[in-house]
Amino acid sequence: MKQQTLDAFQVIADPSRRQILRLLSKDSLSINSLADNFEMSRPAVSKHIKILYTAGFISIKDIGRERYCTLKQDGFDEIQNWVSYYENFWTSKLKKLESILDKKIKK
Repeated sequence: MKQQTLDAFQVIADPSRRQILRLLSKDSLSINSLADNFEMSRPAVSKHIKILYTAGFISIKDIGRERYCTLKQDGFDEIQNWVSYYENFWTSKLKKLESILDKKIKK
């Protein structure tokens, strides 16, 4: 059975994955170090890490016997593109409203 791919918003919808991303925004951490921050099993943390890795939010590098996770830009690009689209949309709408109000004030 093929694993379903999650989009970026499904990936960050989970509070545990968002917490992992917050932790990694401060420093690269081993999977064991990350697991120490949660009251869930290491396999459960590993599952979240696999989802973040598959979606391009983190990279994993083997250093000795440890696997270290680091934030990666790729996963955030989809979210940034979506937010930018609506930021531009609302900026455009507000500029049109400003123009209409300016015309009414000048009348």
